[in-house]
Amino acid sequence: MKVLVAEKCGFCPGVRNAINLAKKTLEEQKEVYSLGPIIHNEDVVRQLAQAGLKTVESVDQVPDKAAAALIRSHGATQKELYTLEQKGVNIIDATCVLVKLVQKIAGLLQKEGYHVVIIGDKNHPEVKAVVGSADNVDVVADESDLDKIREHKKLGVICQTTQSPDFFADMIGRIGRLQFSEIKIINTLCRETMSRQEAAVKLCRQVDIMFVLGGLHSANTRKLAELCKKHNPQTWHLQNWDELDISTLSGKWIAGVTAGASTPDEVIKEFVEKLTAFNG
Repeated sequence: MKVLVAEKCGFCPGVRNAINLAKKTLEEQKEVYSLGPIIHNEDVVRQLAQAGLKTVESVDQVPDKAAAALIRSHGATQKELYTLEQKGVNIIDATCVLVKLVQKIAGLLQKEGYHVVIIGDKNHPEVKAVVGSADNVDVVADESDLDKIREHKKLGVICQTTQSPDFFADMIGRIGRLQFSEIKIINTLCRETMSRQEAAVKLCRQVDIMFVLGGLHSANTRKLAELCKKHNPQTWHLQNWDELDISTLSGKWIAGVTAGASTPDEVIKEFVEKLTAFNG
């Protein structure tokens, strides 16, 4: 089978940095705590767990005087960081530089008198970290959330870094129909994410079947799959080769492959090699 791979796919710099920091820290410490899964990829989390990385869901689960606590690329709230400091824990900060910038922007908007609104998923760890970086930040995921911000006259609007430009623009349009005296919009979308989305959409239009590789809980991977499916109904979101149903390849001659920002190179390589060797 002929296989085409998207020009931009796989690990982004922020994720690669987080994993490298985790590996380096594990070489120096026998036990390292990660505040939430380091990335949304079960295989990577499992490998690092075997090396001694313990994933916890709350800072309360990190023992006092713990050797090291890793802040994943999604970041952490100011309250969480303060609690770790009070516990005397060595903090290894792997927060993506763009996520840090979004947190800083939220704080600055608040100081300037704007009511901060972030467009995105309220349950995503990046959004939770941003919400924790300023007071009374509202999260807007869809039109039903607009009622929360109707009473505010000065709005400062930012966006979860992994959302798509179309979604950001759509929600800005809806917010723009509200009654307010002033609005300040700052584009906080990740360029790496946008380039991956553009490359994936371009590729999926050229192939018979499209595969998006990455964790099922990865927001940016799900967004890639969602965008590709709009342009090519034969789009499949898989974590790895083992999840492929061979019957989906029936009658297909050209396949496209892309991957989320938390998908390891070896997963992409194995999938492409086995798909190329497939002879239906």
